[in-house]
Amino acid sequence: MAMRIKKNIALSESGFIFHPSTGDSYSVNPIGLEILNLMKAGQSSEEIKAHMLEHYRVDGDSFEKDFYDFQVMLRTYKLVEDHE
Repeated sequence: MAMRIKKNIALSESGFIFHPSTGDSYSVNPIGLEILNLMKAGQSSEEIKAHMLEHYRVDGDSFEKDFYDFQVMLRTYKLVEDHE
């Protein structure tokens, strides 16, 4: 099951995230923004991992752990939804 950014979530080019339903706002670093944009484009977790391993010097295990933590944070703040 893939995870997608909710359609009502606003995401700026600078990494500012706004959740209009709650009024909450967050910010992410450039890597987080890149991952969010890949998610918004409908990429699967495996496609995102492949992209990041291709473009950055990171090993697969480290990326998986950090990506999992990032996904948990996104779920906690209700910024994503599961999508088949």
